[in-house]
Amino acid sequence: MSLAARERAALCDLLDELGPNQPTLCTGWFTRDLAAHLVIRERRADAAPGILLKPFAGYTKHVQDSYAQRPWRELVDLVRGGPPVWWPTRVPAVDAAVNSVELFVHHEDARRGQEGWEPREPDARRDAALWTGLGRTARLTLRRSPVGLVLRRPDGQEHTVRRGPNTVTITGEPGELLLFAVGRDAARVGFDGDQSGIAAVKGLRRGL
Repeated sequence: MSLAARERAALCDLLDELGPNQPTLCTGWFTRDLAAHLVIRERRADAAPGILLKPFAGYTKHVQDSYAQRPWRELVDLVRGGPPVWWPTRVPAVDAAVNSVELFVHHEDARRGQEGWEPREPDARRDAALWTGLGRTARLTLRRSPVGLVLRRPDGQEHTVRRGPNTVTITGEPGELLLFAVGRDAARVGFDGDQSGIAAVKGLRRGL
């Protein structure tokens, strides 16, 4: 089973457990909003552009809110079932490329929205896929860094995100680095470098 498929299944199991009204790491979203987001991004081509493009965001929110009001069991089943047969991510290779990072992050959004969370134990297969995805993702989400920026695993492997002065090195497991790169502060990472550079990196608007 691919990472995307495993994260989808685990996320849906967690949503079953949590119910629709629990907090998440996504500001202003409860679990029902998170589930609705996942549904429209792979079932409503008309609403998906507003996820990234502000001119369409109002319509996307309207559609997402309507899905969020559906019965919880129905909504989670839509997430669990994945996209319709004609959607591009039905192709396993496309699913792996598009959804591995997305579903891992949103699984952690739900997990870490609850009190007492701890990072998951390292998993070689999962971490290898996330490390690959991190290289692509961080070059987009951390592109505004005014200083040099390196992401380092505990084993010493590195992604150089940006070359520049006062280089800051962020160290953590691949999943933790990924969560930081996409703007989640609930990530167990360490920083090394000049204090002004570290402050600049921590203050970045991390995202697309």
